[in-house]
Amino acid sequence: MTELNDHYDHYGVTSADDPYSWDDPHRLKERIVTELVTVRERSLTYTDADDDLLVRQHSPLMSPLVWDLAHVGNYEELWVLRAVGGMAPLRPEIDDIYDAFKQPRRDRPTLPLLPPGETRRYLCGVRGRVLDVLDGMDPEAMRLDGPDPLRVGGYVFGLVTQHEHQHDETMLATLQLSGHPGLVPEGGLPTGRSIGPVAPEIHIPGGIFTMGAGAASPWAYDNERVAHRRHLPGYWIDRYPVSNGAFATFMADGGYDDPRWWNPRGWEWMRRSGVRAPLFWARDGDTWSRTRFGRVEPVPEDEPVQHVSWYEADAYACWAGKRLPTEAEWEKACGGHAYPWGDRPPSVGQANLGNRAARPAPIGAFPRGASPYGVEQLIGDVWEWTDSWFLPYPGYRSFPYSEYSEVFFGESYRVLRGGSWATHPTAVRRTFRNWDYPIRRQIFAGFRCARSEV
Repeated sequence: MTELNDHYDHYGVTSADDPYSWDDPHRLKERIVTELVTVRERSLTYTDADDDLLVRQHSPLMSPLVWDLAHVGNYEELWVLRAVGGMAPLRPEIDDIYDAFKQPRRDRPTLPLLPPGETRRYLCGVRGRVLDVLDGMDPEAMRLDGPDPLRVGGYVFGLVTQHEHQHDETMLATLQLSGHPGLVPEGGLPTGRSIGPVAPEIHIPGGIFTMGAGAASPWAYDNERVAHRRHLPGYWIDRYPVSNGAFATFMADGGYDDPRWWNPRGWEWMRRSGVRAPLFWARDGDTWSRTRFGRVEPVPEDEPVQHVSWYEADAYACWAGKRLPTEAEWEKACGGHAYPWGDRPPSVGQANLGNRAARPAPIGAFPRGASPYGVEQLIGDVWEWTDSWFLPYPGYRSFPYSEYSEVFFGESYRVLRGGSWATHPTAVRRTFRNWDYPIRRQIFAGFRCARSEV
């Protein structure tokens, strides 16, 4: 890392809490270096393990960790070194191996993957050249009115940084499935607040709001655009995500045994799969325990429930006499800024992000992160399932490649919003859209409920 640190020292790494300076290319370059340092340290930390852990496939739903690690380097090479830097391929023979669309996850262990040591050397070689590209980039081309959309606002660097952070979260999900006890921090989190047996609701008045990302978010993905006006009738939304304790009440009331609460496809999936509780939960006498990164511990009643599928979330909402919010309702509940609390990046007192403690924070732990309507914990803790399919916005245009968003549009994937405790702050905002199959449970997903005004 010595060679890379020389590049970092050239710019002087700035605080990750500083707001972006989109109109100051030099400060933007400093911020990009900070982002590149942060994400790579994170990736290397999560893969600082025995080779056997890295090369094994711990679930057919997930890649071997060493595949994810080399993939982020190959992606960075493709977009920064080749697409922007005009460089010749460093390792053209590995492009197909690390193409996520050509190689299904279940098949990746059979590929001739780079060994862990060689993977790290490849990443280091790519990153050194990436910093050279950044160093030589014309500052004028990075301005928001520049002619090349890959350079405007440093977009290509935001693309590869967010992509790597997303794979880092995937690595954490893989580590959780593996039962590996290490590599996980146990930092402190704020305490929650007692909310009683029923979570309070917030009324969101009807009216028009702006949905999606505009020019103020140059690093937003294509599926977050185009910002457009939407009208919503008034509705109610839960102040907090649904807690473990509340979900356990649904289970104790026979929630998994009553088809009245279940989407027909969900009922069929649940009966076929034998699911009877959130993933990683097990009954321990009269209580529930969970396995969290190899540790068995009591299920905390005051944490948001996680590792539930969309079908389980939908069933709970029906049982509670409510429904899941649409993604438009979720986004409107955030208010109109980049984050529920405003436009400054998240602070430790506003949201649980970046793997501070490898778990959600207690319900009510972040009143400073509330939206103008008073809805809390919208960002961080757990990804929140919504009732919406993953579909394009009006005026959508694929950029910079159709395989990121366009190929997934349709009624197969449900939208999730808000990020989780494992999501890095750079990879989440009010407009950020995640998506997955409604049966997925290995992701750090929970939910909150909503109901119509009348």
